[in-house]
Amino acid sequence: MAVKRFFSTIYGIDTGLRPGGWNMAFDRSLMQAVLDGRFHERFGKGCCLWRFYGWEPSAVTLGYNQDVSSIDSSRCRDEGIDIVRRPTGGRAVFHAEEFTYSFLAETGEQNAVMYRVVHETIMLALRELGIQAEFCRSTLDEARARGVPVPCFTVSARHELQVGGKKLVGSAQRRSRDVLLQHGSLPLTGRHRDISRLISFGDGETERATRLEMERKTVSLQEVLGYIPRYDTLVGLMQRALFLQSGTRMVMLDPGALEPFLQTAPDPSKS
Repeated sequence: MAVKRFFSTIYGIDTGLRPGGWNMAFDRSLMQAVLDGRFHERFGKGCCLWRFYGWEPSAVTLGYNQDVSSIDSSRCRDEGIDIVRRPTGGRAVFHAEEFTYSFLAETGEQNAVMYRVVHETIMLALRELGIQAEFCRSTLDEARARGVPVPCFTVSARHELQVGGKKLVGSAQRRSRDVLLQHGSLPLTGRHRDISRLISFGDGETERATRLEMERKTVSLQEVLGYIPRYDTLVGLMQRALFLQSGTRMVMLDPGALEPFLQTAPDPSKS
């Protein structure tokens, strides 16, 4: 399925490495700008927006309804790791040494349809690196049956991407009326597995079991390729993948063009 089928204009923005609070506030603010019509007044109807970014310092994001007590806040503070809340659901994710994307659009298409379209684009970008990714099937019930805690990145939903049976891309969605936000993580290294150290388990055995579960079920670009691709290389590959998929070149926006939409909204995890 081609992105062009759904959207007349594809916008992109590269916001680089930012703190976790800024990253999540950016997504929340832009989603609100689409909901109240300000975004389309400025950029026109029938468009979508891709954002590419990273995290500095490293951060743990909590799912929208997740209890902050499930994370070891003291350890995160001691290690300089931010704790912020995502506008999407799911469980905790550790963002360190990863390439992250957001996709925002007003669309009447079903969530599952857009989920697949977004991951097809990422699949094409990975193919340019020589990686033959394939769609996952859900494994949530299997993990729960073994009684192992399930960090968000170990759960493989339909149309997420895996390589060699291990999850490579993790994504989540939020919809409000016809406005859809999807964002996700592509780990550059295996540091995403450090979430096993940051969850409030209370015993070392459960921490080790969770780490083993993540090693069994997840993989990073470095582990697949033997090297870490440059961040700007991945941005370029995403732009090329969208052109190959849609025949339409992405219109890259300067971050300053979106400043009027940004709000200093408080992080709900702090309240």
